[in-house]
Amino acid sequence: MAWNPDPKVAAAREFGRKFGKDVVVILSLNTAQGTIEYASYGETKGLCSTARKLADVAFEDVMREWQ
Repeated sequence: MAWNPDPKVAAAREFGRKFGKDVVVILSLNTAQGTIEYASYGETKGLCSTARKLADVAFEDVMREWQ
């Protein structure tokens, strides 16, 4: 797995380590600004891919409901 230094990915990685999770998806919304974003983390390259797919699906679903 390639190291991703992005602070949002680092937060997801730290959450995973702290709570013993190998896949983490964080969705964040700012309702005042109307923005949504996510960070995903997987402990291995394969799990990273899984986390990204889960995050994409969750993001799209939230976007459909929010609009």
